[in-house]
Amino acid sequence: MSPTWRSDDLPDPPAPLTARDWLRVLRRGVPLVLVLFGGLGLLLLARLVERPLFGLRRPWTPWITQFVCLSALFLLGITRHVRGTPSNGPGAIVSNHAGWLDILTLNASGRLYFVSKAEVAGWPGIGWLARATGTVFINRDRKEAPAQARMFETRLNAGHRLLFFPEGTSTDGLRMLPFKATLFQAFFSKDLRSDTQIQPVTVTYTAPEGEDPRFYGWWGDMEFGEHSLKVLACRRQGSVDVIYHDPIRVVDAGDRKALAARCEAAVRSSLPQRTMIQDGEAPAGARH
Repeated sequence: MSPTWRSDDLPDPPAPLTARDWLRVLRRGVPLVLVLFGGLGLLLLARLVERPLFGLRRPWTPWITQFVCLSALFLLGITRHVRGTPSNGPGAIVSNHAGWLDILTLNASGRLYFVSKAEVAGWPGIGWLARATGTVFINRDRKEAPAQARMFETRLNAGHRLLFFPEGTSTDGLRMLPFKATLFQAFFSKDLRSDTQIQPVTVTYTAPEGEDPRFYGWWGDMEFGEHSLKVLACRRQGSVDVIYHDPIRVVDAGDRKALAARCEAAVRSSLPQRTMIQDGEAPAGARH
């Protein structure tokens, strides 16, 4: 399982929700649930037609996912700013990882297929949603690189654009862990190396006024339910910046470690706080 990044400087526990807080939770949460599960139902219906016609290719359903994620951010009240241009060529996107909101933020900016650790497929609710949207499940094991390369090649040939988080876990949103090079190896296979590009993306959240700068970060032993209630109950939301950097051709990168380092440098260059966290600071735990 992936390590969960931990910090000795924990945020204050959320205060008990007031009646007004609960009203905000309901006002945002009910439409959000309707959009998420309504969109999922529409996606599954569309897939019943799309799959026999196009197989692994998904010309319709990614648009539904993108619309749902855009709508979810709107309903939450989180403002999204995008700089740069998502690449349309074959390949993948890599990004820093602040928490569960990254799924909405990055899907809202482009039609993507997430690469996730295999354990997520078995998580109640979340695993089912991930499978429905075409998530690629892998084990982060260097020995499985050949099998991962074949899987990635199949997806890329089907027109899928992949996204993964090379840190391997989420943080407080203000900093980055070093990028792990394991998954980059798959793109150096003979059939992928020459035509594939990796595009680094920086995601930066600005907390609501008066809140902890780490407000949107999700790490350590934070529970999803408690964290999502805190976000839903916030009186006025903050914003998120999504910065697309120039794509890097795999064939020009040398090897997986050099490619990981170049991507990490690009992502880190746009973070407001560039703190290097060592792997030793991340004891074992579990987080997507």
